Amino acid sequence: MTVTAIPPTAQAAEPAAPEKKSRKKLLVLVLVVVAAAGAAYWFLLKPAPSGEEPPPEPGPMVALDPIQVNLSGGHYLRIGIALQFVASSHDTDGSKALDAVIDLFSGRSMEELQTKDQRHALKEELTEHVSEAYHHEVYEVYFTDFVTQ
Repeated sequence: MTVTAIPPTAQAAEPAAPEKKSRKKLLVLVLVVVAAAGAAYWFLLKPAPSGEEPPPEPGPMVALDPIQVNLSGGHYLRIGIALQFVASSHDTDGSKALDAVIDLFSGRSMEELQTKDQRHALKEELTEHVSEAYHHEVYEVYFTDFVTQ
């Protein structure tokens, strides 16, 4: 019978092969776990895109005292407004809104204020002016008094 001796380098190579396979398996397993965690974050926990802001929530309401505005032809308009601010607003002073009312309604004719559609269009325009003056912290503008003479 002949005995063949295995060189020492060949014996060391055999145990290393299973270790390389286990490292590859471990590396693949780690990559799968990281990919799964990334996918879970992407679909479940990612923040909302910056372009899609939630709509503002209505906040406090401030009713302003009615004022009289001169119209054309010697007539006048007594107008009162209420401002509804967004919930996150800090400035609830009505002076900017009253200034916008005076600018928008002064010098208009009685005919411009008589129909519901015209008043609605002026209210929308007033809401835009007031919203800009308060840096978009006004949710809505309401007429509380509207009398012409």
